[in-house]
Amino acid sequence: MEEIHASSDHYRSSSSSASSPPSRVPSSFIYVRKPASFRQPISFEDSPEWDDAEIDQPEETTDSINIVTASPSLSKMNSGSIQSPPLQDNAIVPRKVAGASLVWKDLTVTEKGKRKYSEQVVKSSTGYALPGTLTVIMGPAKSGKSTLLRAIAGRLPRSAKVYGEVLVNGRKTRLQYGTYGYVEREDALIGSLTVREMLYYSALLQLPAFFSQKRNLVEEAISAMSLGDYADKLIGGHCYMKRLAKGERRRVSIARELVMRPHVLFIDEPLYHLDSVSALLMMVTLKKLASSGCTILFSMYQSSTEVFGLFDRICLLSNGNTLFFGETLACLQHFSNAGFPCPIMQSPSDHFLRAINTDFDRIIAMCKTWQDDHGEFSSVNMDTAVAIRTLEATYKTSNDAAAVETMILKLTEKEGPPLKSNSQASSFTQIAVLTWRSLLVMSREWNYFWLRLLLCLLLMICIGTIFSRLGHSLSSISVRVAAVFVFVSFTSLVSIAGVPAQINEVKIHIYEQSCEHSATGAFVIANLLSSIPFLFLISVSSSLIFYFLVGMRNEFGLFMYFVLNFFMALLVNEGLMMVIAYIWLEPLKAILTLLCAQVVMMLVAGYFRLRSELHEPVWKYPLSYVAFHTYSVQGLLENEYSGTSFAVGQVRTIPSVQALRGSYPISSSLNAKWENLLFLFLMAVAYRIILFILLGLRVRGRIAACKFHIPHSIIKKAR
Repeated sequence: MEEIHASSDHYRSSSSSASSPPSRVPSSFIYVRKPASFRQPISFEDSPEWDDAEIDQPEETTDSINIVTASPSLSKMNSGSIQSPPLQDNAIVPRKVAGASLVWKDLTVTEKGKRKYSEQVVKSSTGYALPGTLTVIMGPAKSGKSTLLRAIAGRLPRSAKVYGEVLVNGRKTRLQYGTYGYVEREDALIGSLTVREMLYYSALLQLPAFFSQKRNLVEEAISAMSLGDYADKLIGGHCYMKRLAKGERRRVSIARELVMRPHVLFIDEPLYHLDSVSALLMMVTLKKLASSGCTILFSMYQSSTEVFGLFDRICLLSNGNTLFFGETLACLQHFSNAGFPCPIMQSPSDHFLRAINTDFDRIIAMCKTWQDDHGEFSSVNMDTAVAIRTLEATYKTSNDAAAVETMILKLTEKEGPPLKSNSQASSFTQIAVLTWRSLLVMSREWNYFWLRLLLCLLLMICIGTIFSRLGHSLSSISVRVAAVFVFVSFTSLVSIAGVPAQINEVKIHIYEQSCEHSATGAFVIANLLSSIPFLFLISVSSSLIFYFLVGMRNEFGLFMYFVLNFFMALLVNEGLMMVIAYIWLEPLKAILTLLCAQVVMMLVAGYFRLRSELHEPVWKYPLSYVAFHTYSVQGLLENEYSGTSFAVGQVRTIPSVQALRGSYPISSSLNAKWENLLFLFLMAVAYRIILFILLGLRVRGRIAACKFHIPHSIIKKAR
């Protein structure tokens, strides 16, 4: 301690000076330890007091919460004295929630590849969260905030190892389904649904089928997150309506987890990409939610002064080390005791991050290069490494750390009531809900199927008029084969227009599966069932135009096989698109990959060069047998020419199989076309199985049950 204090005593600052010239560096860049400030008590009252003033509320406002007091003092905000908005006559009063106490002791997380110099992402973190409070994990980028939050919630990947203990109500147990909610940093919402529809479908997926109060829970979640004005608006908007703002979208993501009425709520960066007004509205809403009894624990990079005043406890991290845990006001006192008091006109969170963020060292180095022109720039020489070591050492020997240990002993000396997990919706219910939701989304997403339908119709008109009036002579065989090949190949290429919508659907499922809202099998089956009506509509409408413009054989049975064959080809192509969309999860990469795959399949399908003439190692085996174009084109030609013959002169006739031998070889068997149809069906099933396996592997890789390991040092001591 003395060495650390001596090294930091070397620095001097003029941060308390209020009369520095404007050409000099602001005092917020200068942090120097003052020996006289070790026991100088500070509080929010040291900052300028903002008098409460009544303001007239406008008649029309876009905010969902009206704060009665204007710019209240931080001390009053921290004490929970913000006046709640008056309830309307038909307003839903939120019910109380039985929160849960969380305790984490000596929590260490190691993960390979996460850090350059160390595998330890979080190092011996200790803290707690109580019902009805807001506990924030704050720190600079890559300090371990999200990792600590995931470790407490039990949502770390399999590659991570966790050492230490996490106790829920004094019990060494893992949070079960329905007892907690976890909100990711990135929002995963369906833009073609309204807020109420999004929450209702989420409730149908999360709650069992016999639970009859789902709509009431949805309305309570809407009221709790102050989304009443946006309940019937589309999340993604449309041509006549703007999409919801980021603040409202963030609150919808939180409301989706509130449908289960969780005891504990984890939020990763609730103010991610929000402006100051939306951030304050979000935190006031969370403060109101915490007042109902819910335990709220979240991570945050930075906050304004008003937002900081709403926190109850703060866990400050830097490079995985816990620099402080305790009350927010005590954190300011801790920095003052360590010799880094917060300037009067500066936000506390800005002050904390400035002192412990090593990225500011580069700014200091830049400032020193201007020393000749601005003399006081040489005083900006604070080393953040010294500040981090000082704060960490001061905290370990402080009364705050002892108070945390005492509180943890009280919370863990007696086991509280266990949290009961809620039952989930059945697989049949999940399939039904996901199918109906996908049908609704597909009907509203114009680029999912409607754009493809329009493009297919225009393409069929072009192909049909180009290849019209072919006749049924021997000379028309090669042209008819070309027409059928173009019909199958080009419609498959047009289907790529639906890739962005499919990627969004896969992302929604990955989020829902990570939160245990739906199963992978239910999603794959529901996606298949919901796509059947639209694909069948495309196949029927496209086949009608092509079949009669080109002049295929005028028989109803042959036409129905033509439609069924084309429908199966679209199903196979849809499965291939879903697999590629999952692999990349980026529209541009997925589209380019699909284009390359489609072109390769077209080349080996037997039209440009007969399959018997292809080189066997790669092009014939296995590519020509993997290409679904081969079975579709061959089946359609067998349907058109099987059992027919062509006259050569006035006496001689040759069978169609022999006539097609030079253009596209087909089988003479009457059941050959049905065998090709069976191959298409099996390929469609195979692609769905591949999608199921890949989705299961991805989700299991991302989210795994936390397994707490015992450090080797403890094992050696025990021996």
